[in-house]
Amino acid sequence: MAKAPPALSPQDSLIALMVAVSVADAQIRTAELLNIQQQVNTLPVFSGYDSDRMQRIAQIVFDLLEEEDGLDALFGLIREALPERLRETAYALACDVAAADGKLEQTELRMLEEIRHELAIDRLAAAAIERGARARHMH
Repeated sequence: MAKAPPALSPQDSLIALMVAVSVADAQIRTAELLNIQQQVNTLPVFSGYDSDRMQRIAQIVFDLLEEEDGLDALFGLIREALPERLRETAYALACDVAAADGKLEQTELRMLEEIRHELAIDRLAAAAIERGARARHMH
């Protein structure tokens, strides 16, 4: 029996979601990693966050995604740690990571759809968030 992953902080859960989107297409692109790092370095929600934790959170995501029901377990941890007020923020960060490399693969789109469902993001809010991410990452 695998040991249970540690509980996440709200900021950890935001990072976990960004990492999950980044690995959804089986490749972690440099643009996506840079986007995650930039978000952590600049956004108020990460104020005071110990960025040394990022590697540990990424490893938790990698480990969970290798398990049979790992994605469900990951979403359970995220829902438990993420306050309602940060759910749209989480989706916006996930969209930014997906759009960072200028192309969206089907696996990334499916992951975003799953995030919308798991976090109960309103369809209209999701569309606005997606449009904003597309506009910010237009070449």
